[in-house]
Amino acid sequence: MPNNLQRSGLMTAARWLAFGGMIVLCSAYTLGLTSATGSVVTVWITNGILVGTLMRLPTRRWLPCLAIGYIALFAARSIFVGPSLFALSMATANMIEVLIVAVAIRRRFVLVTAQTPFLELGRVATVSTLVGCAVSGVLASIILHIETGASVWTVLDNWYRAHVLGMVIVATLTLVTLSEGRRMLGLPGKRRQFLLTMGIVVAVTLVVLSQSQSALLFLVYPPLLWAVFRHRFSGLVSGIGLLTLITSVAVAVGAGPFAPVPGTHPAEHALLAQLFVGVACLITLPVSLALAQRGRLAARVRESEMRYRTLAANASDLVMRVRADGARLYVSPSVEELLGWTPEEFSTSRDDLIHPDDHARVIEAIAALWRTGGLSTTTYRIRHKSGHYAWLEALVRRVPSQERSDAWELVYSGRDVSKRIAAEQALADSDLRLRTITNNVPAVIAHVDADERYTFVNDDAQRISGSDPATMIGRTVREVGGETIYGEIKGPIATVLAGEAVIVDYEGQLRGQHHYFQSNFVPDRDIEGHVRGFYALTTDITRIKLVEQELSRLARIDPLTGLANRRHFDEHIALALGRAQRVLLMIVDVDHFKTINDTWGHGVGDDVLREVGQRIQACLRKNDLVARIGGDEFVVLVEDIDSPIAADLLARKVLAAMAPCMAIGSVQLPVHVSMGVALCAGPSTADEIMHIADGALYVVKAAGGGSYRLVARAM
Repeated sequence: MPNNLQRSGLMTAARWLAFGGMIVLCSAYTLGLTSATGSVVTVWITNGILVGTLMRLPTRRWLPCLAIGYIALFAARSIFVGPSLFALSMATANMIEVLIVAVAIRRRFVLVTAQTPFLELGRVATVSTLVGCAVSGVLASIILHIETGASVWTVLDNWYRAHVLGMVIVATLTLVTLSEGRRMLGLPGKRRQFLLTMGIVVAVTLVVLSQSQSALLFLVYPPLLWAVFRHRFSGLVSGIGLLTLITSVAVAVGAGPFAPVPGTHPAEHALLAQLFVGVACLITLPVSLALAQRGRLAARVRESEMRYRTLAANASDLVMRVRADGARLYVSPSVEELLGWTPEEFSTSRDDLIHPDDHARVIEAIAALWRTGGLSTTTYRIRHKSGHYAWLEALVRRVPSQERSDAWELVYSGRDVSKRIAAEQALADSDLRLRTITNNVPAVIAHVDADERYTFVNDDAQRISGSDPATMIGRTVREVGGETIYGEIKGPIATVLAGEAVIVDYEGQLRGQHHYFQSNFVPDRDIEGHVRGFYALTTDITRIKLVEQELSRLARIDPLTGLANRRHFDEHIALALGRAQRVLLMIVDVDHFKTINDTWGHGVGDDVLREVGQRIQACLRKNDLVARIGGDEFVVLVEDIDSPIAADLLARKVLAAMAPCMAIGSVQLPVHVSMGVALCAGPSTADEIMHIADGALYVVKAAGGGSYRLVARAM
């Protein structure tokens, strides 16, 4: 590996050394030729070589190239005038010109390739060349004026023309040579033609320059143009390079049309030669750039067309170009895979393949597209070669015709969407089934989003609320249910939106009637688990609630008398003892009830019990409780009675109510009752107060009945 690195370093150093030597030789050749012949420099080639080389190097490698070029220019100038400040200054002027041109091109074009827009490259290069040569010419003319006393204008004139020509010709030649390499001598298989063309250019140039008639110089231009047309940039740079080389030698030796005429200055002959070479550049360079640009664009068109055809040929979509008369200019091979027809079979108008149900719609869409242009998307059925129909989704656009500038054509792209349509139809069927089921479920099924707005409501909502479900979509729960109902379900809604399922019972007024509802709220989560709303299943449970209430009432009511039963009494006394300061409990027992049953029958006995209950109830306040707890046994519960005197008065009142005979049918029965009354103040239990009242009743019964006994006690 070290040997390879060392060898690579030596090769790089050898290349830079060879490059520096070439700069020295080219500069020395030009300076020596003009010095020996006493002529003016026709074309300065060194700066063009430097710029062409820089264009092929990455910017990071410019420094060694510029340094070697600077040293080489100084060395070449030193050969003729010796190492001096003058030689250094002239080298500096040349390097400033090189930098101006190279930097301007590099800032606009990072890399010059076959894809570079050559017309833009030519514009940038020309402007930067004119500016760079002007700057270096001014510096050089000032230096030469100081050094030799030469005329500033004369030096500037000679310098500017020679350097502009050299930059245009040699920089281009160098760049193309470095880019093309061996292809500079023509493409493989065409090198003999290239060499023959260059031979013709050289021969014509030598013939023209071997005679003295300036008017015949134009004969050189046709071979040059021929070289450009046949070989593009290689023909341009090689032809111009050979023309420039031969012309420079002819001027230097004073041969042909550039021979010195007595009384004329050598600069005039150089000017004529420069005009000759400059016109050759002006004629051939734009042609070459235009041909390169055209070739680049043609390559892009071919590449684009190739990509289009490759995509069209290999895409699963059907691609067509359709003329106004219906003729199909292009049908992609995918038609055979999609519809079973070959492109040739499908190239004629086949409107008969469109499904009859879709035919009118498709024809109208195409007619509208021809009239108004734009883009049209149509989904329709078309018959497969095997007989079944396939669904196609066609995207069609009206575009200018490629054949006639005053005509239009349709570009069609269609894809088989049969599976998608089948899935959509299955989804629609599923949605219809789901909608049918939900609309016939005796409950309101709804979906509410995170903003508490309805997004779905089934038809049962109309039965319950009387409102059209469609009017509920987009409205909030508060708006639909009202403040009263929303107040009861606001908390459960917050719970379900937090991600927890909840069941809530609530009630409210709808259409003037009181209703009871039960809602089951279930969170609706997205694919990532975030709650985006909730589902609500709401049932009108009014009937159930009313039945429950009735069952609850019946469970606490004595069916014979309609009074409270033992269960109701037990629940009520427990509550009363917990909240009242003084409680009165009265146990009422019908005297000799068994005799009444045995004598008059159970029917009369039942009527007696009902009458007893009613007379007791008539003696009490609205909030006092009377209950039948046994066969002929009643209890009275009174809360917060004022005093034992009030208790005694109530007992007398009940006893007095029983004094009149009871009219049972046609029978007048005297009915007497015995009562044990307990008045308890302070905390007590139901068993305690029942025990006291029962004891008092026992005393009354033992005494013969028909009376009462009151026991007042602080527990």
